[in-house]
Amino acid sequence: MTADAGSAPDGPEGVSGPQLARAVLDAAKARREAAGRPRRRGTAGGEGGERRLRGYSGPGPDPRDPQPLGAVLDRLVKARGWQQPAAEATVFGAWERVVGPEVAQHSRPVKLENGELTVEARSTAWATQLRLLAGSLLQQIGREVGHNVVRKLHIHGPAAPSWSRGPRRVRGRGPRDTYG
Repeated sequence: MTADAGSAPDGPEGVSGPQLARAVLDAAKARREAAGRPRRRGTAGGEGGERRLRGYSGPGPDPRDPQPLGAVLDRLVKARGWQQPAAEATVFGAWERVVGPEVAQHSRPVKLENGELTVEARSTAWATQLRLLAGSLLQQIGREVGHNVVRKLHIHGPAAPSWSRGPRRVRGRGPRDTYG
């Protein structure tokens, strides 16, 4: 490389390395102070008095830090007042966790209206069993999703076919030759 006519290969006046860097930094500071520093807006010493959050947030917690999705959803549900609908949805969405795997295998929630849950059992025997377990089921549901979400249980057996609907319906007692 070729050196400029006014400077030596080692820098001005034979200075090199860290001393050269220090000399350049001192010269830049002197130029800035001579020109006068413009006043920054939005700093702590300014008229607003509030610091604007920007850039690196530092080692401590900051509202701009990434948040877990569950925490964000919990804050949204509380802010919008969706606790009751979310608890009601849990009854349907997590039925197995709410009542246990054995009961969930033989039953399913059908409708939840005004705190009254309608449950359909797989067989009439399971419907009878669930009616006997209704008190403990209400306690389990209360522990999992919150109290006063479900206040009463209506338990039905499997639905039999209905002969009262259809395009061709005959008035009367219905077909007798198949049902004795």
